[in-house]
Amino acid sequence: MVLNTKEGKLGIFNPSEVSDPAEIYRRVNTDVPTHFRSTCSYDATPCLSKEELPPYYQPWMDIALRVPELVDSHKLRFHINEMPLLSSQFLQKHRELRLAHLALSVMTMGYVWQEGENKHSRGVSMLPHNLAVPYWEVSQRLGLPPILTHADAVLANWKKKDPEGPFDMENLGLLFSLPGGDSVRGFFMVTLLVELAAVPALRNIPVVINGVRCGDTEAVATALDAVCQSLQDMTDALKLMQVYVEPSVFYGIMRIYLSGWKDNPCMPKGLVYEGVRAEPMEFSGGSAAQSSLLHCFDELLGVKHEAKSGAFLTRMRNYMPPAHRQLIQDISSQPSLKSFVQQQASERLHRAFQHCVTKLLALRGYHINVVSRFITVPAARARQLRHQRQELEAEMISRAPAALEERGTGGSGIMTFLKTVRDQTKDALLPEMSKDMKPHS
Repeated sequence: MVLNTKEGKLGIFNPSEVSDPAEIYRRVNTDVPTHFRSTCSYDATPCLSKEELPPYYQPWMDIALRVPELVDSHKLRFHINEMPLLSSQFLQKHRELRLAHLALSVMTMGYVWQEGENKHSRGVSMLPHNLAVPYWEVSQRLGLPPILTHADAVLANWKKKDPEGPFDMENLGLLFSLPGGDSVRGFFMVTLLVELAAVPALRNIPVVINGVRCGDTEAVATALDAVCQSLQDMTDALKLMQVYVEPSVFYGIMRIYLSGWKDNPCMPKGLVYEGVRAEPMEFSGGSAAQSSLLHCFDELLGVKHEAKSGAFLTRMRNYMPPAHRQLIQDISSQPSLKSFVQQQASERLHRAFQHCVTKLLALRGYHINVVSRFITVPAARARQLRHQRQELEAEMISRAPAALEERGTGGSGIMTFLKTVRDQTKDALLPEMSKDMKPHS
């Protein structure tokens, strides 16, 4: 598909041409944002996730691939403590670094949380040097923090069972897993499909910005229609979460392995990375706020967040790959789309903008429903069981850390935060259009 602007043509590729959402981000950032050029071309080579590291790093792979099994047998810490100290210097390619970061992240989450929230886990204050040092080195080279991030667990953690097959749930698998069985795959792969659904929107953001610069209301409205459809597709993809993820498994088993050591009462002082720094360091766990998608839409549509929620969202950008952070910054530095829309006497443009904000609002509203189903309701059940002093081991959800009942894995007060962000999204809506407004020709 090719969209016209007053400066020329902008090629928009079919999402099926590129199968790696991380690559899509890279391409959007590399090819478009700096000057939002109106012409560009893209190759159609499928980009598959890296699945193997050079043989030198086989000790990492051997352990990372067995994390759920080793956690279950309470032997992961032993195996990591016995692991050789390897240099990161033989990781030359970006995808090797991303795979190494993912493997080291999965090992780290398993090591820290092997014993859950109990007294043994509280005794883990230090990550051993043979894991901490290379993890830090790889993180520094990538510009990522040394903890499992959304970019690791979702964007870099997939493979196609049939390389020539479709990009759907039946044909997707994980490279590395965490305790929680099929629900782990479901959680990460559904999230990946949400990311993929955003591709047409990301590709149309430069069209919107070019159109604003050129005063081309028709090009802007057409591109916003594509953004609107992507937002609807993202919501539809998110609905698969209730099909592929069991709430009791997510809350009772998985969630602690996504948790970090910042704003977490289980680890109030953070974690020492042995051989890196003597003082403990604090890093937030994985969070949907670490996805670049909604940050991009907020900047495009002019959604403004209040101080507390805005500060958390801004801090989550430190957990994104540098190219993603740069893309968000590039969008934010462009002329205001909302102001442009308000200045134009185009009912179609106004309607397209309103629809985008409405769809973003609906996506955030549905996300609140998902959080309620997978966190709030199980948390209430866990509190009830504790209050009744029942035999908790019979209930899977009782295994969940009590310290996280009201918080997200990223450390936020989750429901208050999500509802605040949703309400602030409403403020981006335009005032009611006057009845006598006529379409702009």
